[in-house]
Amino acid sequence: MRRLIIGLVFLLAALLLANPVSFQKNYRDFIGEVTKKEAVPEKVRLYRHATGEIITLPLEEYLVGVVAAEMPAAFPPEALKAQAVCARTYILKRLTVQGGSVNNPHPEADICDDPRHGQAWYSREDLKQRWGTLDYYRFYYKVYRAVASTRGTVLVHKGELIDPVYHSSCGGATESAGDVWKFDLPYLRSVPCPYDHDPYPGETKSFTLEQVDAALGTKISVLPVITGVGDIVQVLEYTSTGRPKLLSFGNTEVSATVVRDRLGLRSTNFTFTYKNGKLVYTTTGNGHGVGLCQYGAKGLAEHGKDFRAILQHYYTGVTIKKLE
Repeated sequence: MRRLIIGLVFLLAALLLANPVSFQKNYRDFIGEVTKKEAVPEKVRLYRHATGEIITLPLEEYLVGVVAAEMPAAFPPEALKAQAVCARTYILKRLTVQGGSVNNPHPEADICDDPRHGQAWYSREDLKQRWGTLDYYRFYYKVYRAVASTRGTVLVHKGELIDPVYHSSCGGATESAGDVWKFDLPYLRSVPCPYDHDPYPGETKSFTLEQVDAALGTKISVLPVITGVGDIVQVLEYTSTGRPKLLSFGNTEVSATVVRDRLGLRSTNFTFTYKNGKLVYTTTGNGHGVGLCQYGAKGLAEHGKDFRAILQHYYTGVTIKKLE
């Protein structure tokens, strides 16, 4: 310590002698870097929909409940670690960059346990019911180790926390953010996903034309004599991976994202036919398709990739950083 102090004294003296005019500015910048600390929140205020209560949890304990809820605990440890880093980056960006409860439907909380509003979360009691007593001890501590071994690790792009979006299954290639939402981000680009395995491939759902009209606000049920699906629905634009992006229902244009949400489809990676007076949708994959593909991460882990390689595959040009 004494040597460090002596070294700092000599360094400051050299700066003063070399350039007295800029010494004060350099000194302020130097001291600022030495004393700067990254304030990492230690607690999360979580709104629970089942009970209507707000509970306060240590950050890392909260993350265990998120990873257990968002990814199957049977997945390889490296996939769980990748999920933990995504979950940590998400909540820290929300707490430190987005202001916590900004635009939150539960203003006294930082986040809730509804995945539609952020990230899913299960308590220990929830997990015991889902897994059973024996599997609880096996799976809980497996997830706990994945979170603990990545403690403080986050994803950044050009020095800023990213939006680490993720989904279940992409169907072979992820989507670029700009093809799914109204904004594009340099680290959310389409990448190949060679080991993705959709657990429910080819799921179909059928809708009467009246049901489609009610859900999408269209008027296809009043069209004249229909001869085929092309008279009802057409794909006007595709994404870079070949998914529908914009569709026409009669004279009404609807984005594929809206179709997926309002018809309750598993993804926008769908095809459709018209049969027996109904529109039949067949989907591949599950989720919006942007960012980390969870089943693809499982496959990469099974082929020897660690969590860092997995994350840098799905998030283009990111840096994996460990906060103190």
